[in-house]
This record gives sequence, C-alpha cells and structure tokens, in this order.
Amino acid sequence: MTTRRLGLTATFVALALVWGASFLLIKESLLGFTPGQVAVGRILLGAVTLRIIMVVADREWPRERGFWGHMAVVGLLFCVVPFSLFAWAGESLPSGLSAILNSSTPLMTALWTAAIIPAERLAPRQATGVAVGGLGVVLVVGPWGLAGDPAALSAFFSPTQPTLAELACLAATACYGFGFAYMRRFVVGRYDYDSLTVSTVQLTVAAAAALALSPILAAGPMPTLTPVPLIAIAVLGVFGTGIAYLWNTAIVRAWGAVAASTVTYVAPLVGVALGAILLGESLTWNQPLGCLVVIAGIIAVHRGRRAAARPAVAPSSAGTAASPAPDASQPVRV
Repeated sequence: MTTRRLGLTATFVALALVWGASFLLIKESLLGFTPGQVAVGRILLGAVTLRIIMVVADREWPRERGFWGHMAVVGLLFCVVPFSLFAWAGESLPSGLSAILNSSTPLMTALWTAAIIPAERLAPRQATGVAVGGLGVVLVVGPWGLAGDPAALSAFFSPTQPTLAELACLAATACYGFGFAYMRRFVVGRYDYDSLTVSTVQLTVAAAAALALSPILAAGPMPTLTPVPLIAIAVLGVFGTGIAYLWNTAIVRAWGAVAASTVTYVAPLVGVALGAILLGESLTWNQPLGCLVVIAGIIAVHRGRRAAARPAVAPSSAGTAASPAPDASQPVRV
C-alpha cells in the first residue's frame, strides 16, 4: 500500500469515527448546554477552525456575490437547521438511534437531486433502491406502536415523544439531501474554488446566521460549564463540524463519490457501538434491522446509477460515445 493510499485510508477511518461519534458528543454536550446552544456552538467552533486553516494556507475570500448567496442557502441547509434538529432530538433519543437515522442522507440526496435536476431523474433501479430505503426508515421508526392505541397516538405529538424526535432526525437528513442537490445545481462547476475555501465560506455564513438567530436558538438557562460538556462540544465543533469537511472532500476527490460514500455505512456502526459501550444504550430489534434495509436501498441506488451511467454509443453518424451521467445519489463536495 502506497503512502498516499495509506493516508487516505487513515483519513477515511478517522472520518467514520468522528462522524459516528458526533451523536455521542451531542448527547454529552446536552449535559451542559441547551440544544440550540449546542448547534450554535459547534457551528462557531467549526467556522473558526476552518478560518484559521484558511489563513495558514494563505487563501483569500471569494468575491462573487452570487457565490456567497448560494453558500448562505447551503449553510442553512447543511448546518443551522439540521444541527438544531439533531441536537433537539438528542434530548430524547439514544445517540446510536440518531446515527442510524442519519444513514438515510444518501436516499434523501437521491430524491432531491431527481426533483430539482431534471437531467438526473431516478432510473428504475434507483427508484427501487429509494423505495427499499424508505421501507428501512419505516422499520427504524416503528409506527406500528401507534396503531390501535389512542393514548400513544396522542402522545406522538408531545415534544418528548421519541417518535417525533425520530421525525426531526429525518427532517435533518432531508435538509442535507436538499443541500447536496442544491450544491450540485448551483455551485458545482460554476465556481472555481478549492474545498477549503468553499467549506470555510459555508461555515462562516452559517455562523453569521446562527448568531443572528441565537436569541431564539440559544435561549434558555446559562450553560453548565463542566468538563464533560465543554470537551464534547469542543471536539464536536473543531473535528465533527470543521476538520471533517476537509477529510470528506479529500476522500471524495481521491476515491470518487461512490467509494467515499461507504463512510455512511460505517458511521452508524460507530455511533451505535459508542452509545452502547459508553452510555449503556440499547436498541429494539427493528432499529438495526431497519438500518440494514436502508443500507441495502443505498447500495441499490448506487448500482442503478452505475448502470445508467455506462457509456453508450450515440445514434449518430459520428458514432461517438455518450458521456456517463454524474453520480446524483451522493453528495458532491467542490
């Protein structure tokens, strides 16, 4: 194994560990902070981290107003809204279950990409994969527990009800999916900036939005500044929100989106394992089973995309081959 490949493999493992541990870190951060304070804090720390790296790397701020406008939308979709939803859900959900629900992100990405980019509509095999993944999400949520029980159905709308928190996690992954599709539609191929610059701008505008909304998002009691929540939110912000952006981009560029996306399969395993070992969390039978079905659906989406993207001879006198379609089912970082 070459030094470069070894370095990328180590980066992949580190990314899976950091993203898998993010839900444990959210849980621990909530011991001293409100959900909104966790969301705002991790965004600010991530933005400061990437800005420091940007200064050291001697990168300049982009000047196109259109680019900043698109990054403002992406910052809301990738950071402010989903981070707030996951932090809120973390008050009533095991961290491992949040990690499992996060694995639906590629499915959400496929759906949103097909919806807003007509040239990348789902092929039949991809649509089947999305349907299978949707079945897996239903298995994880387990709505049959509400059937025939008026009291359970009424409690469903309680802010402390786990099922509502599960839907909040799915809403967060829908934001991620829309954000990835938006990036592909309005940013990828239009602006010539490296991944460090794009990631730093994204988190910077997200931090500005988070600060503007902090009277609402971060309202509540003063934080409890004890070591565990402080360390948790620091690691979550610096690594899980800042450095992880750069790691993910490096892997996508080197291995391609499909190979890099396997981190989506590993991260939930890390999240479940850490929750069980460190917090004593347990899952019901349907939750890991649903996770496996979601993964099967994602694999089907990938295979359908590869089949649809195979070069075909165009019916012209020149006999040129058609270009393979880009991978719409996976997030693309620029």
